[in-house]
Amino acid sequence: MHSAAIFCALAVFGCGNTNHSVQPGEPAVTVQAQIATATIASSPQTREAVGTVRSATTSSIQSKVVGHVTVIHVKSGDLVEANALLAELDSRDAAVQVKSAESALRVAERSLDEVAQAIAAAQSAAQSAVAQRDLAKSTFDRQSKLLAEKAISEAEAATKSADAEARMRAEMVSAVLAKHEQANAAVAQARAALDAASVTQSYTRVTAPIAGIVASKSVDVGDLASPGMTLFTLEDRRAYRLEASVDETTVSSVHINDIVPASVDGMGDSFIDGTVTEIVPAADSSSRTSMVKISLPADDRLRSGQFGRARFPSGESAGLSVPRAALVSRGQLEGVYALDSDNIARLRLIKTGKNLGDMIEVLSGLREGDRYVAEVTPEVVDGVRIEAR
Repeated sequence: MHSAAIFCALAVFGCGNTNHSVQPGEPAVTVQAQIATATIASSPQTREAVGTVRSATTSSIQSKVVGHVTVIHVKSGDLVEANALLAELDSRDAAVQVKSAESALRVAERSLDEVAQAIAAAQSAAQSAVAQRDLAKSTFDRQSKLLAEKAISEAEAATKSADAEARMRAEMVSAVLAKHEQANAAVAQARAALDAASVTQSYTRVTAPIAGIVASKSVDVGDLASPGMTLFTLEDRRAYRLEASVDETTVSSVHINDIVPASVDGMGDSFIDGTVTEIVPAADSSSRTSMVKISLPADDRLRSGQFGRARFPSGESAGLSVPRAALVSRGQLEGVYALDSDNIARLRLIKTGKNLGDMIEVLSGLREGDRYVAEVTPEVVDGVRIEAR
């Protein structure tokens, strides 16, 4: 039964080969090809960890005011520069507030100018009153020595009157100065109100804080935006990372700045070199894994949410391996052209294991010392004689 199963598998394997094979009785055709001998050798082992690609810098753009969305300038997937206009909200109410604040500021500034003029007039009058008081006092002092008592009384009264006038004028200056402080405060308050209204108006124009790609758009024209509501999500395309879940036995040998091969869906089967930038100390108790963040080289094909894999070293093991160029695939079956003692190529099924870069592990079907074609070309088919080149 086992022999019959192998025969059937070989029959299917052979039927998938579109190349001509040498039939029994035909003279063997000689083909030059690279020949290798299967040997057991130590090869580095890796453990694969899966994860998700994330942007290292993501910006969630939220509305800061209430307003209906009137215009949207971008869609998901668009590339934008920093400060690019993404959307506009209804700004009519904000414009009214700005005009009202501008009008209030003009009124406050006119009041301040009027108070400033009043201060100048009051100070001039006060200075004149002080001069009159000083003159009256000087006259009194001079006449008190020369004139009669009646004249002295008149000079004294004039002095008192001038002194009272000076004090009154000084009080008027103080009062006007107090009004000036109030007017200054009113101007400052009006300016603050105008600044606030202008800022509110600017919030109706939603702009990009960073250059990047629009990862998501959460609103449409006509939607009512409110403070804290997310409108867009931007990603910085210059820096992506793979956040991989690494098992507890492997993570202990991972270090910051380690270079690890990583692959991402949508970027083919090739691996790129990533750099370990962070090892999250807290492990997931349910999966017994720790998150390892791996910085990826810049690539336009990277997007947040992509599925990725990373390979971490886990020692070495001895076994057989063959070059990928030696493999012959027929559907889900794989094999190599093994050579007999006459150097005749015979297609032989093998079971493969882990990928080892340019090599692939052989679990069964090939033994140490077996010779095989190391690089299969279209001329190499079952039954040809192989001449080493």
